[in-house]
Amino acid sequence: MPEISPQRRKEIIDALRRGTVPRRGLEVFAVGLDGFAPVIEDELKTVQSGGGVFKAIRGEYGSGKTFFARWLQERAKKIGFATTEVQISETETPLHRLETVYRRAMEHLSTPDCFDGAFRSILDGWFYGLEEDVLAGGQVDESDAQALANAADMLLEQRLTHLSKKTPQYQLALRGYRKAQREGDAATADGLAAWLAGQPHVGAASKRGAGLKGEVDHFGALSFLEGLLSILRDSGFAGLVLILDEVETLQRVRSDVREKGLNALRQLIDEVDSGRFPGLYLAITGTPAFFDGPQGIRRLEPLAQRLHVDWDQDPKFDNPRAVQIRLPAFRRERLIEVGLRIRDLFQQDALAPDRIAAKADDALILRIVDDITGELGGKIGIAPRIFLRKLINNVLDKIDLHEDFDPGENLKIKIDAAELTREERAVVSAGDVELDV
Repeated sequence: MPEISPQRRKEIIDALRRGTVPRRGLEVFAVGLDGFAPVIEDELKTVQSGGGVFKAIRGEYGSGKTFFARWLQERAKKIGFATTEVQISETETPLHRLETVYRRAMEHLSTPDCFDGAFRSILDGWFYGLEEDVLAGGQVDESDAQALANAADMLLEQRLTHLSKKTPQYQLALRGYRKAQREGDAATADGLAAWLAGQPHVGAASKRGAGLKGEVDHFGALSFLEGLLSILRDSGFAGLVLILDEVETLQRVRSDVREKGLNALRQLIDEVDSGRFPGLYLAITGTPAFFDGPQGIRRLEPLAQRLHVDWDQDPKFDNPRAVQIRLPAFRRERLIEVGLRIRDLFQQDALAPDRIAAKADDALILRIVDDITGELGGKIGIAPRIFLRKLINNVLDKIDLHEDFDPGENLKIKIDAAELTREERAVVSAGDVELDV
């Protein structure tokens, strides 16, 4: 097991205790993903060298799509990428509202040094880098603040030349932000930073001082993404990994909204392929029904053509270089291995590690796996989240906190329908499995 800090271990255990995917430390229990790693690394290198990559990640509920997306982000950050993840939803973040998608992406922007909300630090780091580059040229004395500011402004204009025609407002906002920072006008600087990040309802005074009008719209969002990629490259980042998670929610919206969302996805793919976004790794996640069913991408023929893959009957011959990759279904052996790793991780910070070792042995992990999958009618594909939550809450925590808790006598695994997601309940009910309610 790789070395991991106590804080990271706590984050992992707490997330699994709640039944959610941890944001960090996924290499600890990333089981069954080795076959994808070499291709992902090659694609990240392509992006790092100025290319663009689009990837569709498909899998049934419980196959680990969100886990895979965060595992990808972690690998990317280790080689200098910024990353962000957007949960697509019918109401809060509909895919056809790219201005909203952009705003959510900026809210969750992450770097190796800043876990969340990194947009402002990236912006400030870029301006600082401008001054450092000016000083490195040896033409300006560090003690001459005015000369340094003027030279940095000139360098800013040079580096934003390619954006001036496509995204003049982005350039104006950057210039206004720098001016406000230099003059100590925190309110204006905050407002312009928020506007650059796509936030609505920015005060008119902040925008007026920079010569800006209105809000970031659908088309402006794509231009602002270009601007961000330029700043990231100029700041020494390898690029940006952008994840659009749970795109299959498009199947549940009104037909007109669905068509707009599918067309927005097609537009994004075409823009990546055209080279508009150098340094962008764009990935979406979705269920097989979204990719193959009548309410998914097949409703837009050009999109279906772009994402088409000929699948072999045997998944072991899948091509991970294809535009779509399918995640393997969880098997009993894989679930057991994950359980053993989480038990070992939990034990490192347990109050009674010896008791964990004695009572939560390998045989008990196997028993819990079989009990959980039995309760779910053998539906191992939806078991991982429930299994890990039960393992921590019902077994490891109780052993750790109660000296007289004997899992051999006191442990009984039951699953209440209320603790399953809507999708998990649908899969289980399809197998006519009775759950306690």
